[in-house]
This record gives sequence, structure tokens and C-alpha cells, in this order.
Amino acid sequence: MTIRGAWDDWTPWLAERAGELKTAIVFSTRLPLPRAAPISGADSPQGLLAHAAWAFPIAGIVVGAIGAAVYALAHRAGLPAWPAAALTIAATLAATGCLHEDGLADTADGFGGGKTREQKLEIMRDSRIGTYGVCALALSILLRASALASLADPALVAAALIAAHGAARATLPLFMFFVPPARSDGLAFAVGRPPEIRVAVAAVLGILILIGGLGFMRGIEAVILLLIVIALMTRLSFKQIGGQTGDVLGALEQVSEIVILLVALR
Repeated sequence: MTIRGAWDDWTPWLAERAGELKTAIVFSTRLPLPRAAPISGADSPQGLLAHAAWAFPIAGIVVGAIGAAVYALAHRAGLPAWPAAALTIAATLAATGCLHEDGLADTADGFGGGKTREQKLEIMRDSRIGTYGVCALALSILLRASALASLADPALVAAALIAAHGAARATLPLFMFFVPPARSDGLAFAVGRPPEIRVAVAAVLGILILIGGLGFMRGIEAVILLLIVIALMTRLSFKQIGGQTGDVLGALEQVSEIVILLVALR
């Protein structure tokens, strides 16, 4: 087989993977990509995002890199660590459109305010934010900003941001694989269950990102803590609403991101 023939054989496979990567980035961020249509649970083909789930960690790397660039520019401009960290968090919020923060707030409101499964799901679907949601968001932003400010050095901040955003999104396919949707409609149901190979690729990417960003020992420590977070979120989700929703996935990403940043401080 000639080199050209081998390349021709690989071209469709590479094009498919590139399309899945674009899907993951379009869904996870608000970055304008050429010839990329917005994706939502309502208009996405069943399984489209599930097959793109392997690329969620790469989308996270993009978000982390944006935050790292903003922190480096703020540091270069002479800003102290705290204002630089606040601007960095603001940049990542703008890059993602507060996608996961919205999920965290809705999950906190639903799990904290509802008495029955139906009430919890109804509260989570409500666009209004309650006291539990406000407190959860405030704690999330405060913990992340304080972690970045404590790291202070732009190189350390960059490594921690890329590790946190990349690996936190690697937890989502695993959670989607083991925890069924709580509703028969909505984003989680529309996305479907990601194939095993996609989950495995996302997990490997997440581990490599953690080790690359935090070092081997702290990377393994973060992996163990993330597995504990996934187990606890799984138990909580089954107990509260009998499964997972897009909001729960957002909450999982936020908790995972915080855990990784805290490990980076050790």
C-alpha cells in the first residue's frame, strides 16, 4: 500500500474525529467556529454529543488556555494575584457561557429546595435562581479564584487551569455512562449514553492532563479524589432524582474543577 493510499484510508476517520472535536467545543464553549452550528438537546441528533464525549477534555484544555492567557496578561500588566484571578475566572465564564455554573446553581436549588423527586426536577428546570443556587455559585467562584490567587505564578496557574478544566470534563462521559437520565426528555436524554470506547478515551485523556499539569503524584491523587466525587455524585443523584440531568453534569464539572485546583495547591 502506498503512502497516499494509506492516507486516503485514514482521511474519513480523521474527518469524523475532527467533526466530533468541533461538536465538543461548540457545545462546551461559546467560541465561534467556522461552519459549526449551535448544539442543544432539543435539536441535536440522538447520540451526536455522546460520540463526541471523548473530546470534552480537549474542549476543557481550550477553556483553560484562555484563562491562562488572561492571567498572564493581567500579571504582565502588574495586577496583584487576586484581581488577576478574578479576571481569569471571568474569562472562563465568558468562554463557556456559564454553562456548568448554571447547572451547579440549578442542581443546588433542586436538591436543596425540593421535597419530592418531581419537585426537585421541576425546580431544576426553572430558569430562576434561588438561595441554594446563589450560595453554590458564590462558593464555586470564591474557591476557584482563591486557589488561582494562592498559586500566583503564571506558569503554575496555567498548568492548574488546563488540568482543572480538561480533567473536570473528562468525568462527564464516565458519569453519563453509569448514571441513566432522570427524565425521558431534556439534554441528558437527548445526548444518550456515550459508547465505552469514547468513555475510555476521555478517561485516559483526563489522567494524562492531570499528570501533565500537576505532576505524577498529585495527578494520581487528583484521579483518586475525582473517582470519589463521581461516586458521591452518583449516590446523591440516584437518591435525589433517580438519575442524572444536564444540570447534574454541570454541577459535577464544577466540583471536579474545584477539587483539582485545590490539589494543585498542595
